[in-house]
Amino acid sequence: MSGTFWRIGVAGLGTVGGGLLNFLADSPEFAPAGGRAAVTGVSARSRSRPRPFDISNLPWFDDPVALALSDDNDIFVELIGGSDGPAKAAVEAALKAGKPVVTANKALIAEHGAELARLAEETGAPLLFEAAVMGGTPAVKMLREAMVGDTVRSVAGILNGTCNYILTEMEAGERAFADVLAEAQRLGYAEAEPTMDVGGFDAAHKISILAALAFGCAPTYAAAEIEGIDQIELLDIKLAKDLGYRIKLVASADWSPDGVSVRVHPSLAPLSHPLAQAGGALNALFIEGERIGRIFIQGPGAGSGPTAAAVAADIADVMTRAVRPVFQKPAAALRPFTPVDPSKTQTRAYVRFMVKDEPGVIAAVSETLAEAGVSIESFLQKPVENADGVPIVLTTHAVSESVLMAAILQIEQLPAVIAKPRLLRIARI
Repeated sequence: MSGTFWRIGVAGLGTVGGGLLNFLADSPEFAPAGGRAAVTGVSARSRSRPRPFDISNLPWFDDPVALALSDDNDIFVELIGGSDGPAKAAVEAALKAGKPVVTANKALIAEHGAELARLAEETGAPLLFEAAVMGGTPAVKMLREAMVGDTVRSVAGILNGTCNYILTEMEAGERAFADVLAEAQRLGYAEAEPTMDVGGFDAAHKISILAALAFGCAPTYAAAEIEGIDQIELLDIKLAKDLGYRIKLVASADWSPDGVSVRVHPSLAPLSHPLAQAGGALNALFIEGERIGRIFIQGPGAGSGPTAAAVAADIADVMTRAVRPVFQKPAAALRPFTPVDPSKTQTRAYVRFMVKDEPGVIAAVSETLAEAGVSIESFLQKPVENADGVPIVLTTHAVSESVLMAAILQIEQLPAVIAKPRLLRIARI
């Protein structure tokens, strides 16, 4: 650092990197304390790749680790992505050298956050990652700063804009998942290889980070239960709406004396609920505190401008010398999540059975559920044109997930059931 002028090294020049370069060029004096910042070095996979911003006058580094260690920058910004490889090596190098790190890399923080927090603490280097979750919507700051005076019991919301866009368009246009996904890829909302998004893994990285901040734990991505939206059918979207619900990919983390439950599942939210009302590529989050109660935030979860603004906010924190633990507690006190025993997890659920149109089927399904101790809340039988069978749809009262799963497996063996049953949880929000 030279006086109040901060030199920024940026590794990764994609959408967010370009947005950050443009922001710092237009607003070099954005920090609250009046400091100035400018990019003084960049690194990316290709120097010659066409970009909608000029890097010709910036020092180029083929190796992001060399950029991280350069004496010509005061803050290292990692926007490469990926949990390992060059991103991890460069961040580790900067922290070992005692250099502040700002990153938007949710996979890196979710999978290696605890060890990076220890490294940052050892050298006294800030490690900030506001842009890793919900883009420009300040979810990380909310939990790391605003909620420190409360005890957070749960966080839950929509953390992947691609999935939210796909589910919104499936319902609005009455179109199949594959058709909407192809359109999202053409429009740039979804990657050519969409598994990270539609498989629920991106949302799982993000909720693992939020859970760590909320509960003072080490982020434990491997402990998350993950289910994506790639098996969601238009039929279930329609039937759920008939029952008064909308399907959303909900990421949640709950604390209880039994442990911490971190989950990503397609879930039903009541049509009147704020999560059901968050359409398109929006992200939305509920935070439940013992003293404050419920807080709801909603906003863009991706994009050049919003995410670059979140990166700039972290840079401003470094410039103003804000100091706090990476995950609420000192690194030595962080412990992995203690997963909750599934037999102790209670859930309400939507279950669809495709059955032959013959007498006695409804009675057989109802009797099997009753014998298992599963109580039915609502019931719907609605013929569907051009379908091989008739869908029977029901919602349950709260029941042990292990009990419910066993009952569904038993019903699946009935001769009249012609397809694998579909289970969707009703969001606890």
